Amino acid sequence: MDHVRLGRTGLWVSKACLGTMTFGYQCDEDASFAILDRAAELGVTFLDTADIYPVGGSWELAGRTEEIVGAWLQGRRDEYVVATKCFFPMGRRRWQGGNSRKHVLEAIDASLRRLRTDYVDLYQLHWYDTDTPVDETLGALDDIVQSGKARYIGVSNWLAYQLARALGRSEVLRVARFDSVQPRYSLLFREIERELLPLCAEEGVGVIPYNPLAGGLLTGKHRRETGPTEGTRFTLGTSADRYQDRYWHDREFDSVAALQQVAVEAGMSLTRLAVAWVAAHPVVTAPILGASRPEQLDESIAGATTVLDAEVKTRLDELTAEYRRGDAAR
Repeated sequence: MDHVRLGRTGLWVSKACLGTMTFGYQCDEDASFAILDRAAELGVTFLDTADIYPVGGSWELAGRTEEIVGAWLQGRRDEYVVATKCFFPMGRRRWQGGNSRKHVLEAIDASLRRLRTDYVDLYQLHWYDTDTPVDETLGALDDIVQSGKARYIGVSNWLAYQLARALGRSEVLRVARFDSVQPRYSLLFREIERELLPLCAEEGVGVIPYNPLAGGLLTGKHRRETGPTEGTRFTLGTSADRYQDRYWHDREFDSVAALQQVAVEAGMSLTRLAVAWVAAHPVVTAPILGASRPEQLDESIAGATTVLDAEVKTRLDELTAEYRRGDAAR
């Protein structure tokens, strides 16, 4: 597994990042350990989690994923780059969520306890907080970096203008700046190519995209005529409606059928093809790849290091051009 720098930083990360949001709900601890073991065997050294995980469970389960990752990391913490996130409510009180100074400082300490470590390599804001001044959040994050509890900071699910303003404010305030962004990106969701990715290219911000397989739709295993498959993200607890709204539509299934033909002609699985396309973007650092079973990682992680033929890349770009538009009709 090759390693690349995260944005303009000196931090080297594997070209594939293991996403862990299935751990603790869709996958029990034994299954989660097996997935982590397989990722390690395939050379992945970059792990991403969040305090709110596992996805699909009620908020009372929040933190369970970090606990599982922390248990697995015992005795090998220094061999991995670990990233986590905060923002979503971790309790019933109003101040137990968001990007306020109070919550961010409390959230990092809670994550470190669950992860059984005294620092994370990358600490990210999971969402933009419209109720908290960005200067307040940047000040808290700078304190976290200065204290050594996090080496670098980043964001997830931020719009281009929000990230641009934060970068400007951190320069003015002379505090730690965001060195990564974690957006949704796949052949079926390309809106970030319009503004966010050009911004990251200009500012040297690393890009760690999630959902490169569109919640599993780009594996080609789902069938529209049978409805959402049990045991997948399209039927999983509290996340089912979100994933169905994102991807379970005739337009997307028509696109998958066309992409499947390209994969056949290219001599590879649709899974590998879809991940390779995401990884091919010059601004992308490492796609985040998840699994509910260890064997699912083989093709997706292989995709992160597969170099697409230029003609294949062009065909994929053309087939999915409509997904660059945020207002594309379904």
